[in-house]
Amino acid sequence: MTVLQRIFDFYLDASIHVAFAVLALVHATGLTLNIPTDEHLSWFLFFGSVTCYNFIKYGVEAEKYVLVANRYHKNIQLASFIVLGFAVYHAFFLTMQVWVTLILLFFLTALYALPVLPNAKNLRSLGGLKIFIVALVWSGTTVMLPYIVTKNTLVWDVWIEACQRFVLVLILLIPFEIRDLRYDSPELKTLPQRYGVAKTKIIGSFMVLLFFFLSFLKDDLSYRELVAKGVLFLILGGLMYVTKRNQSKYFSSFWVEGVPILFLMLLVGLKFFF
Repeated sequence: MTVLQRIFDFYLDASIHVAFAVLALVHATGLTLNIPTDEHLSWFLFFGSVTCYNFIKYGVEAEKYVLVANRYHKNIQLASFIVLGFAVYHAFFLTMQVWVTLILLFFLTALYALPVLPNAKNLRSLGGLKIFIVALVWSGTTVMLPYIVTKNTLVWDVWIEACQRFVLVLILLIPFEIRDLRYDSPELKTLPQRYGVAKTKIIGSFMVLLFFFLSFLKDDLSYRELVAKGVLFLILGGLMYVTKRNQSKYFSSFWVEGVPILFLMLLVGLKFFF
């Protein structure tokens, strides 16, 4: 394995790529809702996402995360603690209103990761709930929070954008659910476990249609946003078509997780045309 490949794998395994996806969607919200993007919130969410995702992936059990034996995981743990310091710094600049929303999202994330019920390890072990919890947290984090920073009242377009973001995340989670079919416990009752791969892809295709046509419910819809989401509609449709059970190593972890970054690039690039 080359040095560059090791760095790239660490970039993915340490949740840096997914954190950039969160950052991209925060900035995409600023462009689609015509609001300024708060830099402290953006970087707080970026650094916080690295720590949060690594904790969920590698350290749901506190003892397991503190007493790490594997050197590679120790490096990820060290990186997580370092970026947590940056997240704490940016947290001091957030308003009380933002903190109230953050606490609600933290609570939901904690329910997802930590044991809360006697017959279930956590909410993600309850059948069918996993992707909806993740999508709800992402929607609140990347749409509601950026808007609350600059505005006091949640208007109609914000709710539509939040619904679109919720559906978008559900779509992007489908390739992961299909990939993990061989590893997931039957008790999780994921979409592929319930309906099979083919039907799950059909469900995902209907979600792609829903994602795009929700755009027309907005009061203020620019040509730039419509074209960007139209291109994203085609990409997501293609994604549902090519997703399969036996995926290449980086298909979901890099290409699928990179879709939000591509969405932001579309919005920024189309600025020169609209």
